[in-house]
Amino acid sequence: MNNNNEKGQKVSINWFPGHMAKTRRIIKESLSEVDIIIELLDARIPYSSKNPEIDTIIGDKPKLILLTKSSLSNPKTNDLWVDYYSKKKNSILLIDSVTGAGLDKLALAVRDILKEKVERYQNKGMSGRNLKAMIVGIPNVGKSSLINRLAGGKKAKVENRPGVTLTKQWVPTDIGLTLLDMPGVLWPKFEDMRVGENLAITGAIKDTILDTEEIAMVLAKRLIEIAPEELCGRYKLDCDEACELDSYDLFRLIGKKRGFLMSGGEINHTRTAEMLLEEFRSAKIGRISLEKPSEV
Repeated sequence: MNNNNEKGQKVSINWFPGHMAKTRRIIKESLSEVDIIIELLDARIPYSSKNPEIDTIIGDKPKLILLTKSSLSNPKTNDLWVDYYSKKKNSILLIDSVTGAGLDKLALAVRDILKEKVERYQNKGMSGRNLKAMIVGIPNVGKSSLINRLAGGKKAKVENRPGVTLTKQWVPTDIGLTLLDMPGVLWPKFEDMRVGENLAITGAIKDTILDTEEIAMVLAKRLIEIAPEELCGRYKLDCDEACELDSYDLFRLIGKKRGFLMSGGEINHTRTAEMLLEEFRSAKIGRISLEKPSEV
């Protein structure tokens, strides 16, 4: 995926799927082992973080959507997304595995979706039987964090790097669910340039294979458009001035305001990019959503 910023620089987003074709096959082969699919979407980018292949792969298997990292996204936009998916007849919950928000509703939501199967188990005297759920989603969407929270300890390997989970793992919990953790999987081609940008900005694509400076420039321009008060407040910018700058000059201004200067007064682009991406991802700039339902 390519994009040209105002200085004529080309933003290239590439990644190496590697194990991802294998993951699609494992998901398909494992469907018969589970009762329900739990699909995780990043609440900051629900549209961009939805793998379009998943629904085709799982067919008519019951599914619950979880909007993860909801403490990092805009609360009002969260509500809009819940309404959007609910109107499409999807079962959906807002959750955050760090704060624990929404997790108390998970088991009940699963049992409501599977109530006919639960009733059959009860009629057979199997009311205590665990239900099995497959956890799916793109890299770095929070699958392992969710599983560890529900399992009450570190059962799945968690790192702030996409692609750490490479094999499927069965994890028991004390809420009546046994979880099947799947490796994160992207899809072969991004049809929409902004989808690739959003995945890069939120860390679904590894920073080590991206030009983080160019991605940070895209982020800076996006933030001045959708969250000017938060951006200007965080970096002490004059909003009227900042709104008139192109992505390159806005990015450099942020670096200057932070004092990321090298000898000769040149802006340290690397430090500025790393800082801007980290502060967005951790919501230090504010609770910001990059997408609204009205835009998709």
